[in-house]
Amino acid sequence: MDTWRAFAKFCEALPWGGPIRDSLWGYPFIQLVHFTGLSVWLGTNVMVDLRLLGIGKEKETAAELNDSLFMWNWIGFAIVVTGGFLLFSPIAGTYIINPAFQVKLAMLVPTALIWHIMVQQKTRSWGRSPETPGIAKLAGLLEILLWFSAVIAAVNIPNF
Repeated sequence: MDTWRAFAKFCEALPWGGPIRDSLWGYPFIQLVHFTGLSVWLGTNVMVDLRLLGIGKEKETAAELNDSLFMWNWIGFAIVVTGGFLLFSPIAGTYIINPAFQVKLAMLVPTALIWHIMVQQKTRSWGRSPETPGIAKLAGLLEILLWFSAVIAAVNIPNF
């Protein structure tokens, strides 16, 4: 825990910490950016997962949809991480002691991210035909549940 506290102090001392913390609009604006990235990230994830489950446009396979959304998916992720770090850094000490934040960042996000990368890679072979195998459907459903759990944990983090 001492390492986390030292990291939190380091983050709080970063040059943008004060302006974000002290500004009336800084923190809400960065939340907007973070949530926009989250919408793109989760939206593209869920679209592919639903297609794996057999829901959605029948004009393209899950693999084709995955390929067409790949760039947008990772742009959304980059925005989420950047915005999340900017939200975390001004009040890092408060976040690291919050149990919901700990669950979200230590367990859910890494698990869901690793699972997402595996599903994204496997979709290239699973999703070549309109009918996807049962394992692909299960993988898509599990990914939706993992990201839903991460969002539920995030909702339980107090808004500062």
